[in-house]
Amino acid sequence: MLGAPSAQAEGRGDIRIVKTVVDNGTNVIVGVSKPVTFPIRMTIKDNSGIKRVDRVSTFGTNNRGGPVEWIDTSCVKKSKTTSDCTATMLVDPRHFPYFSDTDPNGAAGQWQVNATVVANDKDYWISDRIALYRFKRAATLTTNATPEPVKKGKKLTVKGKLARASWKDLKYHGFGGQSVTLQFRKAGATTYKSVKTVKTSSSGSLSTTVTASASGAWRWHFAGTGTTMKVTSAGDSVRID
Repeated sequence: MLGAPSAQAEGRGDIRIVKTVVDNGTNVIVGVSKPVTFPIRMTIKDNSGIKRVDRVSTFGTNNRGGPVEWIDTSCVKKSKTTSDCTATMLVDPRHFPYFSDTDPNGAAGQWQVNATVVANDKDYWISDRIALYRFKRAATLTTNATPEPVKKGKKLTVKGKLARASWKDLKYHGFGGQSVTLQFRKAGATTYKSVKTVKTSSSGSLSTTVTASASGAWRWHFAGTGTTMKVTSAGDSVRID
């Protein structure tokens, strides 16, 4: 058995995967219809040089998987001992409903990467958990501020809806009980400022009132969870009369 700080492995010789980065260090976000490809980049070292990547797989750390397919690997030799190899992974959400008898939404969360690599001198390394990342459900968020325009000092109602992808029926459903931040950008300003936090209803709806003090744009911002992406709505501009 060969050991590494973030992985368990078995093999022979000095070959090692010394660095792994999934999707350029971001979360993998999957919706309900569009296939998603993402890279897994590995830096591999051996004193004889790297011959090939034999296998790459990824699945949830809770042993829940999804329809993620390893479709290709390309390697670039950086030196006599080191190569950078990129595995391309494909996930088609349309396959989720048929992947398992259990609720496929349970696959969202923390995922791991496993890989097997081979050196020119036939050294090999079969590694588990060489990288951890988040595999998340896509989300949508809307904003609608009324009335437009509004008189200064009058009440403005800002509504919206937070929804997230369901891999069970391939539709978006309201995401209830979530804290969402209302933000405002004054006309002429370049940044939004947080105004208040509101919780979504059971159907994912948002509604609050504010006092209209200046023209500008209103939007909702959701910070995300361990299983659902963060999302910010488009701004809705309101003019003060």
